[in-house]
Amino acid sequence: MKIIIRTFFKTLRIILGPVMLLKEKLTQPKGIVRPPAAQQSADLQCQSLALYHYKTCPFCMKVRQEIARLSLNIQRIDAQPPGADRDTLTREGGLTKVPCLKITDAAGQSQWLYDSEKIVGYLRGRFAGAS
Repeated sequence: MKIIIRTFFKTLRIILGPVMLLKEKLTQPKGIVRPPAAQQSADLQCQSLALYHYKTCPFCMKVRQEIARLSLNIQRIDAQPPGADRDTLTREGGLTKVPCLKITDAAGQSQWLYDSEKIVGYLRGRFAGAS
């Protein structure tokens, strides 16, 4: 019975995954336009950020849509396949949960922010007024 359930959900992901990605692409918001100096400042600030995500996670899509709306160049790391990126998320962040925003300060200390609502709130608070 367990194998039937796993097969069902794997098949569902295979079918719905591309549909979800296409919908995300087609509904991507137009990014805000900043003056060149302000965009350069935002780009510099984004160098200290990294988003750990799964490609077809709806909560991750919500965060990626906000990143596009705010015209942010944040590094995106796919943590779904087993490997070094997923291990880093678990080891350093403490949880294998996405979306997760890694925020590194000037001293090199990292803070791991989980939950799409909190991430969106953080990005809006930090970058929405910087246009």
